[in-house]
Amino acid sequence: MNPHPMAGFDRVCFLKPVIKRANIEVGEYTYYDDPHEPEAFEDKNVLYHYDFTGDRLVIGRFCAIATGVTFIMNGANHALDGISTYPFQIFGGGWEAGFEESSLDSGYRGDTIVGHDVWIGRQAVIMPGVRIGNGAIIASHSVVTRDVPDYGIVAGNPVELKKKRFDGPTIAALLQIAWWDWPVEKISRHVNALRAGDVAALRRAR
Repeated sequence: MNPHPMAGFDRVCFLKPVIKRANIEVGEYTYYDDPHEPEAFEDKNVLYHYDFTGDRLVIGRFCAIATGVTFIMNGANHALDGISTYPFQIFGGGWEAGFEESSLDSGYRGDTIVGHDVWIGRQAVIMPGVRIGNGAIIASHSVVTRDVPDYGIVAGNPVELKKKRFDGPTIAALLQIAWWDWPVEKISRHVNALRAGDVAALRRAR
């Protein structure tokens, strides 16, 4: 897959071909838009992601990620059980003696999961361990500190659910259709139904 699908517009980058880390998984056709080295997404936009922490960032297919979106991973956590949160142990010089790695567990939130067909607006911050549902929209400059439901629209710091994009039965139907799992040839045949919101046509195509 060509990481730059738009000729002469290298700021748009499909992420799957450029991701190298084993602890990051990105689905096909998910793109990042940035005028400055979008290929460096895993270094510039995924922060505090250390192998020893063991957490993963998983992003689904057909997601749109705007400039400056940041994923904060569990390696950013500091021990919370003592009087000070200062990370003495990382500087050595004897300060590491007696440090218990388990003291970091109180802040561990697990894997960060982004569903399929998610739109994340400019400069949004995704905190560790949140799960963003399929079809969700994250407003620009939002700070996502909690899970986002399927087809939810959230905004704010911390985010609040503003509304759902569709009613309950429609959301249930779309999750069952799961068009993002279709072969790309099938998606291409039904792209007008996707654009038009023609759920009935998608059901028939399923």
